[in-house]
Amino acid sequence: MEDFVDRLAGARIGSTHNQYTQSELRRVRLRDYLTARAHADVILVGEAAGYRGARISGIPFMSERQLTGAGAAEASATIVQRVLRELGVVDDVLLWNVVPTHPGTATSNRRPTRAEVRGARPFLDALTRGRRVIAVGRLAAEVLDAPYVRHPSHGGAAQFAEGLRHRLAL
Repeated sequence: MEDFVDRLAGARIGSTHNQYTQSELRRVRLRDYLTARAHADVILVGEAAGYRGARISGIPFMSERQLTGAGAAEASATIVQRVLRELGVVDDVLLWNVVPTHPGTATSNRRPTRAEVRGARPFLDALTRGRRVIAVGRLAAEVLDAPYVRHPSHGGAAQFAEGLRHRLAL
């Protein structure tokens, strides 16, 4: 995992903010997370690192507040983590994004461009290989041609939970 994280930290993916480049803490967190989930048969793939989520914490669908108890919370991360806990699969599912770096600004998100999606593809392919893929949201479903669950944002929490329960056949 060290090589993977180092390659990601050195990557330039369009005009996205690479939160790993200047942060040893985020690289260590991501390495530890990926190592802990190396056995995961299922990977949930979202769109991109959120400005209050992985951009700060370094871990997909995880806010700093969830990790440390302080800092910003992120709505989608909160919902995803809650649903995974409720289903009893927190440690059995790997979370990732089509674009693992943050498109947008320090205070906003934007949809990644096609070029950014292409630029991030080697990282996505490396982590989805050999795993059952579930796309979280339309962009991930389009990119991966994978089974889809509703993204939890903008009122989609209940549909996300039900869709994930169905896709995991729990």
